[in-house]
Amino acid sequence: MAYKISDECISCGTCAGECPVNAISEGEDKYVINPDECIECGNCADVCPVGAPKKDE
Repeated sequence: MAYKISDECISCGTCAGECPVNAISEGEDKYVINPDECIECGNCADVCPVGAPKKDE
């Protein structure tokens, strides 16, 4: 399961800088993860100050 960024996102961009495959981009209201590119490494969840990235189950 790829990660998905919840509405808790504060658009700080920390997660995007830690994604090794550049699957995270800035959306309209929050950052978004492309599920086709996500390799489920968890780097985004590890660095997010508000815990917005979560496994999309």
